[in-house]
Amino acid sequence: MSATRDRSADPLRDHPSVAKVAAVLAEAGLATSVDGIRFLPRAVRTAAQAAEAIGVEVGAIANSLVFRTTDDDGVVAPLLVLTSGAHRADTAMLAELTGTRRVDRADPEFVRTHTGQVIGGVAPVGHPGRLTTLVDEALRSYDTVWAAAGHPNTVFPATFDDLVTVTGGRVATVSTSTDSRTGRSAPR
Repeated sequence: MSATRDRSADPLRDHPSVAKVAAVLAEAGLATSVDGIRFLPRAVRTAAQAAEAIGVEVGAIANSLVFRTTDDDGVVAPLLVLTSGAHRADTAMLAELTGTRRVDRADPEFVRTHTGQVIGGVAPVGHPGRLTTLVDEALRSYDTVWAAAGHPNTVFPATFDDLVTVTGGRVATVSTSTDSRTGRSAPR
């Protein structure tokens, strides 16, 4: 039996969103991330589900969260936050980091319009246009982080540095809550 996985057996390999994510990763020279795309038997719409499915700590999951920012002139724009699955992003902190008046969770239609992907499968890349992106510095603690690959049944591996580079994101602390045992940001 070959050690190389037969990707043709993966039913989602030709899904348009997954193909777009793979193309962006390949263009960025991240062949390991492309080759590491995993097609899971069930949708993983939460960090806990993804971590369990691939056998990693929940903190190593890079949640792609889309928010609606509103500036002082009422202009609304998307914000992508790649946050560790071990905690939640603080919207007041995100507003301060982006210099916007308000930051709110985006509804599914807003997410799909700006990413071309559905909630639960939003990848850090592969969107119709470049999104302002913040990358949670808590992800730096992991040699490999895992992110959705454009569909709720897919994930891909990357290093923290590769994730920052491929997204053009800015590294930031996105949560004020800290787990006293680990010193890492914790769920609130």
